Amino acid sequence: MMDWTDRWCRRFHRLLTRKALLYTEMLHANAVVHGDRAHLLGHDSQEHPVALQLGGSEPALLAEAARIGADFGYNEINLNVGCPSERVQSGAFGACLMATPDLVAECVEAMAGAVMLPITVKHRIGIDDQDSEADLHRFVDRVSNAGCRTFIVHARKAWLKGLSPAANRDVPPLDYERVYRLKEEFPKLEIIVNGGIDGPEQGLSHLSSTDGVMLGRSAYYRPFELGQVDRLYFGAGRDRQRVEVVDDLVALAEEMCSRNVPMVRLTRHILGLFHGTPGARHWRRVLTEEVRRGGAGPEMIDWAAGPSLSRSA
Repeated sequence: MMDWTDRWCRRFHRLLTRKALLYTEMLHANAVVHGDRAHLLGHDSQEHPVALQLGGSEPALLAEAARIGADFGYNEINLNVGCPSERVQSGAFGACLMATPDLVAECVEAMAGAVMLPITVKHRIGIDDQDSEADLHRFVDRVSNAGCRTFIVHARKAWLKGLSPAANRDVPPLDYERVYRLKEEFPKLEIIVNGGIDGPEQGLSHLSSTDGVMLGRSAYYRPFELGQVDRLYFGAGRDRQRVEVVDDLVALAEEMCSRNVPMVRLTRHILGLFHGTPGARHWRRVLTEEVRRGGAGPEMIDWAAGPSLSRSA
């Protein structure tokens, strides 16, 4: 989720779930190798476990980016072969790579040879007219033989021409059954299902047929639901409570202030914490308007949460 799951988003999400694997936004391998690594890859120990998601199509460049990611302490390197945006296509990476499984395999093999970390692949069930079940199975077979044991499968095909990235998230129909059959065909591989899963509780329904679920936009827009993950999936005794999360957010904001990090780097990610509850509008208004005025400190978070917490007490 480019421009979304940055380090402050991940710090926030880690306040809600201690166990779930978090992913960075997709970073192009060229930027990792030649860009500002501290800015792009810097993260905090509290984020772990966390995977670095890379984009690219040059095996040697991806291998070097994977080495750099490993040196920065990431737990997994993920290759994105699912993003359908025109910007990504113009760079010959993302979903268009599903048309060239041999090249994806070369990329995975180079990355696996460069680091000791797991190399995983996120992809679609197909692209354009190359979307038969046989095409999908050939892709997974070829890439798994190169060293990938975990596939995160968005259960929609991608239309690379004619649909926007937003439309590609909704218009092509979901086909979870195809992901289930992929797991049946490759029982020794780890198959994670993604796409259209409306929260952790709904995700449980997929566990009888796959090895796990990935949440994207539901987790971003309704983040408090992530507080259920550790109980539902990892056996924790109870869910996190909003008052606990708010206290932790104040502490995180104080840390950011001590590091001269602008509050907007955090507040833009937490607007949905009180989604669907009384006081949610006040929470969003305070976080947006006060940050826009400037000078707001950690106390703003308590102020913004006050009406919601008092009504739920």
